[in-house]
Amino acid sequence: MFTLSRVFPLTSPSRHRLLEVLSSRKVEVGDLEALPLLLFSYHKLAGHASDRIFAPYTVYKGKAAFSLIPCLPTFTKLDSGTVVVDRRGSIMMSFMHSIGERKYDWDKRQKFALSATEVGSLITMDAQDSCDFFHDPSMLSSNAGQVRKSLSIKPHANGYFVSLTVVNNLLNTKDYFSVPVTTAEFAVMKTACTFALPHIMGWDQITNQQSRGIDGLQAKGDSKVSELEWER
Repeated sequence: MFTLSRVFPLTSPSRHRLLEVLSSRKVEVGDLEALPLLLFSYHKLAGHASDRIFAPYTVYKGKAAFSLIPCLPTFTKLDSGTVVVDRRGSIMMSFMHSIGERKYDWDKRQKFALSATEVGSLITMDAQDSCDFFHDPSMLSSNAGQVRKSLSIKPHANGYFVSLTVVNNLLNTKDYFSVPVTTAEFAVMKTACTFALPHIMGWDQITNQQSRGIDGLQAKGDSKVSELEWER
């Protein structure tokens, strides 16, 4: 059975409010601002999807918004008894268009999963640095090249522009998001990503000797792990 260090009690109004927000079609800033904005979500599950802890860091601007949340790796146990990483973790970025004053369209969000190396590129950026990442979510399938995602982070006078472009030739669509980020907001992103990096690599399990077994880890095939980038 999986274990969970609960941040919210099972009867917590905050937790129930969170589930209501996530199940709604449209997300309002006021709803998500009620959630913790520290970017660390420890997905040690107790066997119920409703017990997952969501703590995104979200940047809201007039035309679009984006959030970041760590997705922990999954593990599998070999016949030898050794527990190994089955799927690497990531920092999942979700972008949403504005659909009105303080309202964002969660239903049509686009995702971009930052790998450990890409997180390293982000946290080492200086004030005048820029970086670009390119993903093909279907790279290993027959649809390779049909969906292309590009994330760019470019400096401006008071911070950065964080932009995502998604070209989907299968659906004949093109989505573009651009969110200006202040230096303070970017500092939070870098600090939070630095903190989360060893966790998405699974290294926290190495240093925590009591968590070496499979019982305390997300197992392969667990249906409650975070959605994958290529599902969006």
